[in-house]
Amino acid sequence: MAATNILVVDNGAYTAKVSQSNAEQTSRTIPNSIFKAKSERRRAFIGDQLEECKDYSGLFYVLPFSKGYLVNWDVEKQIWDHLFGKEGLQLNFKETTLLITEPQFNLPSIKEAMDEILFEEYNFYALSRSTGPQLSSYKCHQEETEKHLVCLIIDAGYSFTHIVPVFNGKIIKKAVRRINVGGKLLTNHLKEIISYRQLHVLDETHVINQLKEDTCFISNQFYKDMEICRLKGAGNTIVRDYVLPDYSHIKRGYVKPVSEMWDSSSKKENEQILRMNIERFSVPEVLFHPSDIGIQEMGIAEAVINSVEAIPKEMQPHFYSNILLTGGCTLFPGFKERMFNDVRSLAPVDYDVAVYQPTNPVTYAMEGGIMLSKTDTFTKKMCVTKADYEEHGKHLCRERFDS
Repeated sequence: MAATNILVVDNGAYTAKVSQSNAEQTSRTIPNSIFKAKSERRRAFIGDQLEECKDYSGLFYVLPFSKGYLVNWDVEKQIWDHLFGKEGLQLNFKETTLLITEPQFNLPSIKEAMDEILFEEYNFYALSRSTGPQLSSYKCHQEETEKHLVCLIIDAGYSFTHIVPVFNGKIIKKAVRRINVGGKLLTNHLKEIISYRQLHVLDETHVINQLKEDTCFISNQFYKDMEICRLKGAGNTIVRDYVLPDYSHIKRGYVKPVSEMWDSSSKKENEQILRMNIERFSVPEVLFHPSDIGIQEMGIAEAVINSVEAIPKEMQPHFYSNILLTGGCTLFPGFKERMFNDVRSLAPVDYDVAVYQPTNPVTYAMEGGIMLSKTDTFTKKMCVTKADYEEHGKHLCRERFDS
């Protein structure tokens, strides 16, 4: 019996991106966590069940990932059960091949546990493990008209930011760089700043994460923007008022129109507002200068240079000319321009620098996985069937997936 269905899962620490390669339905992106709300103490919300919650205040997160690695299998299995089962895709596991992503430099014990659970508890027909940057580089290679053999992936995710050079589909491991800054750290940093200056919000992770996504941007003229933030009244073009949700009339917070900000008569009764000024760009600035908050590491632009310099000299110009942005943190307005400006200023003058940002950097790796899953190479060389796993054991998975 051969697999009739291929399922691609980009199993990120913040969201899981899922699609069936032979299905016409669109892909799904669900939170990769379980939530508990103060308003409904008897119920846990798994993944996208969060939409059924009426009050997001004081939301408690139960995460399967810790510091970028999958460590809580009980939580992850509940999410997978919801995703694969009756409420989700209603899979026939014995006829499904699974392509799933794992973090860069994943620990051997986590890899073995994942193989064992997916084969022995879920009974998938076949399995393939890959990393997000590998799938992103495959999609990039297939789409490009110039057909670059090399690609420098900047994967700015939830727990980490990775700089991953890929040559002809293979990662150059000695040149991979990791910065311990991601979306989670930025949200926590913003919570602390607001709690210190305006309103206690240390328990409001969900709301402040939305605030970050709605108001923050990457500054391309940091000191000039700081001067603008010092101005009073309408001269300050950066300041914004963010209306917090009250969960009776407003389910999600929103940015107030600039025309209403300085008009006291426009303020509604019981409206709770956070005023965002320098925080709008100083918080995401941590991606480029982690030392601002005491993290003694390189920023993204320096890490790119450091990564490329670890590659043979004749290959370096090609990597500079094909830098690809993926991951949720690259969605900040101004990220692409800042990335180009900083790398351009640090790279050798005689090398061209080009930075590309896909339409949706969050699902880019999953889309690459869908493209890869339709090739003969994938089914013949990149998968391990359950029959082979039972015959040869975990060593076969290690040989095939890690090579």
